[in-house]
Amino acid sequence: MSTFRPRDFSDGNAEGQGESPLWALRFISGKYQGGEFPLRPHREIIIGRSSDLDMVLVEDMVSRKHAKITTDDTVVTIQDLGSTNGTFVNGEKVRKAELKDGDRILIGTSIIKMVFVEGDATSNAINVSETEARSKMAVAANKRTTPKSMSGSIEEIPLPDLIQLLSTSRKSGVLFVRTDHAAGRLFLRKGQIYFANLENNASVSSRKAIMRMLSWAQGSFELEPPDESPVAEEMEESTEALLMEGMRQLDEYRVQLEKLPPFSASLSVPRPLEPKLRDLTPEELDLFQAVLEVDTISALFDKSSLTDLALAEKLRALIEKGYVTAV
Repeated sequence: MSTFRPRDFSDGNAEGQGESPLWALRFISGKYQGGEFPLRPHREIIIGRSSDLDMVLVEDMVSRKHAKITTDDTVVTIQDLGSTNGTFVNGEKVRKAELKDGDRILIGTSIIKMVFVEGDATSNAINVSETEARSKMAVAANKRTTPKSMSGSIEEIPLPDLIQLLSTSRKSGVLFVRTDHAAGRLFLRKGQIYFANLENNASVSSRKAIMRMLSWAQGSFELEPPDESPVAEEMEESTEALLMEGMRQLDEYRVQLEKLPPFSASLSVPRPLEPKLRDLTPEELDLFQAVLEVDTISALFDKSSLTDLALAEKLRALIEKGYVTAV
């Protein structure tokens, strides 16, 4: 059973009961998700698996003494204590780093967000002692009868940040992401994305699936166990390269989307067709032919082998030149 056990403090003020917390550690993923731990001034917190520490995380991937967080008047620092699996801040493995509001720490399978709480009435950390925080987190952990290795909300940790964390920490598994309207999976092997799909839609390539998933701003994620079943084609680019290219395309793609009809719009070719087909480039001609084979913009995006960005640009051009209508 997962527990948070109070440390036997010889100093009655060791828990900082007389000082309000300036910061808190908010667990946004993992078995302690929803818990908060206050960081009061002039306090040192030791994190690890050993039961006599300040913050006990009962996980196989957490070392007995994993990391130390020190809080001064205005500065909070985290230091790795020679842990086996490392301590990560915003996707980077660190030995020692200064923490800022919004930073995300990965220890074991827990993703922990550094939050500023002074005067924030919505935070559970205000006027809560460390002992009370441990108790609440223990309750949260024990409620998870079948704890997932890692799960949470992409509102709390955007997908690009989550992927970077998983890549740097060399995690393996299948990242399942679900929104109200779609779902997709990213297959990782030691932090490398080698395959992706959208709701098992074989017509959407891995690269296209990754870019679409990066655009999702709401939903949930769960890291499932590795699945080594054969896939259609493994990608060889590094996860970092896929992320960089995906984010670059996404920024431009959003601009193009504002100039296109909605995805539900029906596509058709005007009759008679006034502009000449010979004036089209080979890629535009291929796209024009694809329009003849689908009903909606959404179906065209799934069918085309072009990236969503390239397709949006070329479809917009076909509409503006009068080759295609969308209603």
